[in-house]
Amino acid sequence: MSLDVDTLLDRRRLARRVSFWRGLVILIVIAAIGAGIYWTVDLRPTHIARIPVQGAIVSSRPLIKMIESMKENDRIAGVLISIDSPGGTSVGGERLYEALRALNAEKPVVAHINTIGASAAYMTALASDHIVAHRSSLTGSIGVLIQYGQINQLLKNWGIEVSKVDSGPLKAEPNPFQPAQPDAVAALQSVVDDTFAWFLSLVEERRAMPEAKARRLADGRIFTGHQALEEGLIDEIGGEDVAIAWLVSDRDIPADLPVKTYEPRDENDFSLSTHMADYVIGRIFGALGMEMPTIRPTISVDGLWSIWHGSAPSDAKVANND
Repeated sequence: MSLDVDTLLDRRRLARRVSFWRGLVILIVIAAIGAGIYWTVDLRPTHIARIPVQGAIVSSRPLIKMIESMKENDRIAGVLISIDSPGGTSVGGERLYEALRALNAEKPVVAHINTIGASAAYMTALASDHIVAHRSSLTGSIGVLIQYGQINQLLKNWGIEVSKVDSGPLKAEPNPFQPAQPDAVAALQSVVDDTFAWFLSLVEERRAMPEAKARRLADGRIFTGHQALEEGLIDEIGGEDVAIAWLVSDRDIPADLPVKTYEPRDENDFSLSTHMADYVIGRIFGALGMEMPTIRPTISVDGLWSIWHGSAPSDAKVANND
């Protein structure tokens, strides 16, 4: 009799365990289905989409893909570009400008400059049909630059000489180990001039501005929002409410629509299996007393810059988003 009671209790415990794991599996399946719906189906009501453009502008594939996907989203009635950036790489600004112009062909787009929207960030604002800035916002800085350093005198003082073998006299010129040659400087100047001419043409086209005036304003200087309004670089003074009011009055967007912020999703970091693998690998390396290696590569952002007040960040590396 005692054996039958123990057997019965064991069976009940086993049944509870089976019920627990069965319920857990069901919850995981439901969560997976919910996550799939969340990522693939936009359940939000009709709204105005806010795209933040902050910090240094670099070539970002996740951001470009997000903007491209917004063209077919019927729930987006209008787009607000919220800018707070000193600019960045010329390629980053170019790709962002082109993506926003393509979006503007499908949706009305307005730009709002908060504290700063200069250089490539102003290029981004040009993709909209209306630019709003605060009176004391900083904008403009229309121009392009390439910076290079030279340490040849320092190396000479240390008795160090660097030699090279190259395929041509302008390969990797100018370099920091030898004085810049006139031909090398002239070659870089031609690159800067070519990109600047394109930037200038955007200002002329998008601001309906004569070339002479655009060229006068495009000497690299910054403007306050008030100065930019007087020069025709922006359209209105105000905040996001003024930008949204323009969408309502000039693009017939309903006045009561909510504003939803869109952020690009890191395409390298979205799956549950990836998180689990990272966790397990991290525990293994931790148990061995070792630091887990960084798998994601980094790239240099050397090259043409359209940025105000400075060069590349002190750490001249950014996450490889492209």
